[in-house]
Amino acid sequence: MSVESARAFYERIATDEVLQKQLQNAASDEQRLEILLAAGYSFTLPEWEAALVKISKSGDSISDAELDAIGGGLKVVPYQPPTTVWSGLEQIGSIKFLRRLFNPSAWSIRTKLSVALLCVALIPMSFTTYHNLQDSLKSAEDSEYRKLELLATSNASRLDQLIIDIQRVAVQVSSDKDVVGFLAATNPQKQTAFRSSMQRTLDNVFRSNPDYDVVYIIDTKGHCLAATDPTFISQNYAFREYFRFSVQGRPYVSSIIVGTTSGRAGIYFSNPVRSEGGKIVGVAVLKIKGEDIWAIVNALQAGSQSYAFLVDERGVIISHPDQSLLYHSLVPLPANKQHHSETDRLYGVEQIKSLDVPELAGAIVGAKQTSHTSYYSPIEQTRQMVGFAPLQEQPWVLGVNKAHAQFDAPLNELIWQNSYSLLAVGAIATIIALILAQSIAKPIRALTKAAQSLVEQDDFDTYQLAKASDANDDIGQLVRVFLQMAQEVKAREQKLKQQVMELNVEIDEAKKARQVADIIQTDYFQELQQKAQKIKRRMPKNDETETDYCQQLHQKAQNLKRRANCSLITDN
Repeated sequence: MSVESARAFYERIATDEVLQKQLQNAASDEQRLEILLAAGYSFTLPEWEAALVKISKSGDSISDAELDAIGGGLKVVPYQPPTTVWSGLEQIGSIKFLRRLFNPSAWSIRTKLSVALLCVALIPMSFTTYHNLQDSLKSAEDSEYRKLELLATSNASRLDQLIIDIQRVAVQVSSDKDVVGFLAATNPQKQTAFRSSMQRTLDNVFRSNPDYDVVYIIDTKGHCLAATDPTFISQNYAFREYFRFSVQGRPYVSSIIVGTTSGRAGIYFSNPVRSEGGKIVGVAVLKIKGEDIWAIVNALQAGSQSYAFLVDERGVIISHPDQSLLYHSLVPLPANKQHHSETDRLYGVEQIKSLDVPELAGAIVGAKQTSHTSYYSPIEQTRQMVGFAPLQEQPWVLGVNKAHAQFDAPLNELIWQNSYSLLAVGAIATIIALILAQSIAKPIRALTKAAQSLVEQDDFDTYQLAKASDANDDIGQLVRVFLQMAQEVKAREQKLKQQVMELNVEIDEAKKARQVADIIQTDYFQELQQKAQKIKRRMPKNDETETDYCQQLHQKAQNLKRRANCSLITDN
């Protein structure tokens, strides 16, 4: 297993169609592996990658078409290091494409220009759009929270005013002379003298406002002596917190609690009744209906999915449009508060259950100023947003709740509008970038093609370049310089060819001269020259005719023949 084995396989598979077909026709991964191992190739993934790097650097890599063909034939060869070939061998073409894709230096000039222009156009715009969108979302969210806060403040003010008005009525009842005389009477006869007028006073107060549930008088021991509802008379309310506070000389306003006698929810307003000497002789109590308070709170809405609620100082919900959530605490109450609420039977329930929303409880319980928050509601199972305002007359907090999804709807529309704008600008920028890149890349490609034709065929088509040369920009200048250069190159080439031809002629003549000199200097040529001289000497004189010269030669030939015959006779 080695890098050389991987490289050898790479070089062979590009041309070996038989091996390609064997791999393509193999029925399983195991058969492909056996074919590769039988062919003598075994390498791991790191070795294969190292081979690809070396091949890429050497410039001997095969074409894209060949790589694609190889990839198609090796689709399912698994990688089982270290004994098998890499399973991604079929992705040779894809790997090369990915390497080119993530290597900007290998991109075409058109791609580079398009990407550069898109980045220049879209990146600053994206940052600007994102910044403006965030500002818009923040502004819209702040505006929505402000709206919830204003609604909460407005309704909290209404409740404050209602409490103030009823407190004044409670004070009037506690200071009425018939009520004071009745409670200050030291014997039954005196009480009887004040009872009818005192009862008439209570009835008049009760009928003056339909929100009143009951008006009654309690002595210093907690016994109800007179009431607009007969069921309250003779009941002992010494355990009630409103009694304990007022009998000590302080006015008191309860939370919305459930009455033990009537079983109806309401708010209890109590005030001490003092004799002319300032002694506390009893307590006057005025109870308003809880339903009326709930109606005031529930009438406040900030949308179809919004509602208002009221939380007391213990963090217990005392008003909510969902009646099943009344008298639930936002978080589990401490043991002492839980015990106190159960002992005083404040809410008319055996145990105060928790909704377990600490995010909301941490912001709203005991709040001293108007604010807002958001929290996850386990009931709706969605994110909620709340604007809240504390009451001035009671340690209660009124909250206006709105589902975050309802608030998100216009924000999502805003986001989509910004996205569409960005996409539209991106599309326009893309078209412009492609057109501009094409206008730049087209003459460059024509130049490249012309240069290649000039190298390979000693000529090129000037038609495409003629169009580009008409431009007045840098590209046009480049094309014109290239055409001028090509003409000069061709002229120089023709001149060089003529010079070469002339030089060849000179070389041939010099070569012939050297050859002639070499021939003359040989012994054979000297002998030929001597024979030529002899023949020349034997040539007829100027005064001899050719007939005479032929006769002389014939005579010499006859003499030579006779000499030859004599020699033969002598030898025999």
